[in-house]
Amino acid sequence: MDVDALLEKILIDAVGDDEQLRALREAIIDALEQPVDVHVVGEPMSLVGVDYDGNSRRGITARCRREGGSEHRVNFADVQLAQSSSGYPYLAAYRKWLGVEPAAEHSSSPPARVRKHKASEKDIDLSKPVDLVVLAVKQQAARCRILGSERAITLRAGSLHRVVPGQIATVKPHKQWRYAGHPYLSGTIESTRIDAAVLGLVPLELNAFGEWNPSEEYWGGEDEPIEEWAKPIIARGPRLLFEMEQVLPGSDPANFDSDPILEANDLRDAGDTEGAQGVLATMLEADLRCLDAHAHLGNIHLRLSPHWALSHYEVGVCIGDLSFGDRFDGVLAWGLIDNRPFLRCMHGYGLCLWRLERWEEAECVFDRMLWMNPSDNQGIRFLLPAVRARDRWVDDENGR
Repeated sequence: MDVDALLEKILIDAVGDDEQLRALREAIIDALEQPVDVHVVGEPMSLVGVDYDGNSRRGITARCRREGGSEHRVNFADVQLAQSSSGYPYLAAYRKWLGVEPAAEHSSSPPARVRKHKASEKDIDLSKPVDLVVLAVKQQAARCRILGSERAITLRAGSLHRVVPGQIATVKPHKQWRYAGHPYLSGTIESTRIDAAVLGLVPLELNAFGEWNPSEEYWGGEDEPIEEWAKPIIARGPRLLFEMEQVLPGSDPANFDSDPILEANDLRDAGDTEGAQGVLATMLEADLRCLDAHAHLGNIHLRLSPHWALSHYEVGVCIGDLSFGDRFDGVLAWGLIDNRPFLRCMHGYGLCLWRLERWEEAECVFDRMLWMNPSDNQGIRFLLPAVRARDRWVDDENGR
């Protein structure tokens, strides 16, 4: 929702600071589901009330409760709400009214430095199956959050084989307990599924980079015929060019050498696969939208277990797809480097489908890749004929 339009709607009949603050408070209360999980200065709290006592200098305040039960009153503008929260546009409107921008926010996947809300005994009914969003998978346990909330819990199950971050695991719970203040749940995983739309993630932004024009691209020499795959792309004509937002938890923007993905690759190349997986798991626990972590976890499993690798790649593709509308027709060029994590996920996804002989699906993925990145830096045009001919995957020295 447009913040300026929302603010104008709220304040349409209000005159002066006092009336406007009262109107804002009423609108916030009507929109905000209480109690709601929030953060204040990185600390997880539960917002239980929104007040205005008539002091326009103090403004709108929020009553927030810690896990231990103590309550604190803070300025409502200092509260951090997930962008997916129903109250987030109203927080943004209030901050706009104060002249403070941008709106205080954290995404639906808070940064690692922000402490997560912990699941309580009231959050899980041990007599019913519970849906958990898998955030990170370690050797004996999986860090999860309860679907529809930001409340974290550690799952201990008999088997975590082929469970990957970003999946939703339906668990038959056995026992819930706390150790050192952290909640744990034991249970049996009855099923897993991929449904990025219900994860509550903020879609990665697509930044426009002007126009892509096929007439400016190289399609071969003057005497060379245009390849069949390229003809419809050229006929379509100019399209908009985009770069997808890239999320890299743990990196330091001020230090170009600070890149956890490179660290994971170095560990893998040194033979420490477990260490590499640990780095990537930590990144996804901080933010499931780190598409490069999904891609590199898929790469680790690709040769040994294409089924397992497929799930990693598919989660990355589905999360990336949240950024596109049904009619997206733009170009995601490889030359814009932040597009590469999504294109890597698509590449790995297509390779796994091919290896598993899911021919039509693999063909659709590769066709889509050529449409999105016609410069084809990943060599999809060389793979597609084999898929269309239903040639089985051959694990040769060229990586096929």
